[in-house]
Parts: sequence; structure tokens; C-alpha cells
Amino acid sequence: MSDELSRKARIVKRLVAEFNSNRAFADKFAPGANLQSEMDVEYNYPEHLVAERIHMDNFEMELLTNYAIYDEEKGEFEYVEATDESEASNNAEVSSNTETSDDSTKYNIDTNKWVILQLHGGGYVGAMRRHYKVMAGLYSEVGKGATVLTADYRVAPEYPFPAALEDAMAAYEWLLDQGVPEHKLVLAGDSAGGGLAMALCHTLKSSWRKLPAGIIAMSPWTDLTTSGPSYTENFDIDPVFGNDRSELIFNNPYIGDANPRDPRISPAFGDFTGFPPMLIQVGTDEMLLSDSEMVAAKARSAGVKVRFTKYQGMFHVFQMAGKIMEESGHAWAEVKRFLEEI
Repeated sequence: MSDELSRKARIVKRLVAEFNSNRAFADKFAPGANLQSEMDVEYNYPEHLVAERIHMDNFEMELLTNYAIYDEEKGEFEYVEATDESEASNNAEVSSNTETSDDSTKYNIDTNKWVILQLHGGGYVGAMRRHYKVMAGLYSEVGKGATVLTADYRVAPEYPFPAALEDAMAAYEWLLDQGVPEHKLVLAGDSAGGGLAMALCHTLKSSWRKLPAGIIAMSPWTDLTTSGPSYTENFDIDPVFGNDRSELIFNNPYIGDANPRDPRISPAFGDFTGFPPMLIQVGTDEMLLSDSEMVAAKARSAGVKVRFTKYQGMFHVFQMAGKIMEESGHAWAEVKRFLEEI
């Protein structure tokens, strides 16, 4: 990609920097801020997307099913209008997120398409946010109608390690119980969620269990010891975390009394032998740049297929901008190509 940022990217990057210059981000995600989950926030999905709430023992999930038909020849979706009154009623009801079920309910998940387990970011202290519903829709779209399960896992400081990992495992096993085979399952996460996806694979591997078909990691946080050079080199230019030694990064409560070099906390220190193909995306201006570089290098040396892309001038999880910026649009197009390739 060009080293020159698009006009919209320059504007968004400047807005992000201005927003965080007054510590709004740091205060919002500070440990102990008691950030409430936005799983219950109403979000009106398009008619072809059906969202259902699933209550687990310790957390909640949202299952997003895409009922559009993807035309391979045209390379686009065909949205079939509901002709049955009950079907139309169901679509209208679910698009306002009113469907709820418990974890014992059986679902008819289409395993002819990808099934994506989305693990959100937030530094292990931030709960589910509304924009992850938007990202779930994007994952479904680039996955050509993929089903997306988003886990609102428990967060610190109330629930330190291994709570988030336990919930991620429970969500993974829930999908298996629903009949989804590992070779149709992809883990996707941003920031802490990207690291959590890798930590989940380390955990599965240590138990000699089958691994999923792939991992999509956007700006993954893989080294909670903050040992990489980019934590210093990009300290002054990172518009999200820069110029502030926030506890979110440098003394995160998720670690608790555990060893921060435990691969289940900092997956960068684990052995990636046998891992599935990975797509890793990161911005060059991130303090967390080294986390991605370290994982990509170790995984490749272990024989793992890795697609690693550095986006020039981009900030932490710039993909949240969806198709607003040229750069984030390219990133989502790359996710689509990765899913096609694996």
C-alpha cells in the first residue's frame, strides 16, 4: 500500500489523537472504571442478519446468522425478501435483538459457510461494545454469509486470568456442541481479543485437541510484559496509547498473580508449532507493533502459514472504521481473501 494516508484516514487519525489527548480513552478503559457491557444496546441489523442472545453460566454471547445468498459468479449477495409471514415476523423481531436462548438450545448453524468466533478487545478490562456488533456484520459479509458468535467474556479487575480464557474456551466448545467442526471454525479478535484467540489455541494445543481452521488477529496484544521495542519507539506517535504509561498497558490487572510470560496470557512467548494459518494486521504507528512482529516471526519459523500486513501510518485497531477509510476497507478486503485462501 502507499505510504501516504488517504484523506479520510488523516482526518480519523487526527480525531483519534485529539480524543485521547485529554485522557478520555485512558479514563474510559482504566482498571476499575466498571465499564458496562453494551451487549444490550439496541442495534438494528439489516433484515438478512438474525441476532440471537445466548445466556451462558458466566457470560453472554450473540449469535449472528446471515440469511442472504452469496452469488459466487457475481461476487455479491442476493437478499431474498421473506414471503412467509412468520419468517418476516422473525426477521423484524430479531433485528431489534429480542431473541434470547440459553446454552442448552440447539441451533441450525450452516456449516457450509465459515463460522467465526469473535473475541472482542478492550485490554481485558473493557466489556462488549456496540461497535463489535458492526464488526460482526462485517465478518459475516466478508465471510460470504458466515455465522458469527461474539462472546461477551468476563473482564478484569473483577475477573482476572484465567476468566477470559475460560469463557473463550466455553464459547468454542459451545460451537463444537452445536455440530460445528473445527475445520469450519475461525477465531477472530482485535487487540486483547486477538491475543486471546492465540491463547485459546495454545490451550487447545496443550490438551492435544484439534485446532480451528484459522486465526484473524487485528492489532493483537500478545505480550503483556510490554517488552517489545515499539513500546518505546512508538510511544510518542501512537495516537491511542502513546504519551501515557496507562495501567491498561503497563500494569494490567488481568494478569493478577500469574506469570505474564505464560503463553495463555502472553501468547507471543508460546510455541506456535502446529498452529493454523494466521492473518495478522497491525498499524506501523502502534505501540503494540512489536507484538505482531514477534508472533509473525515465531509462527513462520515454526512452519505456520502467516499473512502479516503492516498498514503504514495506521493506529491501533483501525479496522473499526469499516469502509469509511480506504485503509480499513483494504484491511477487510484482506480478511475476505484470507478466508477464501484457507
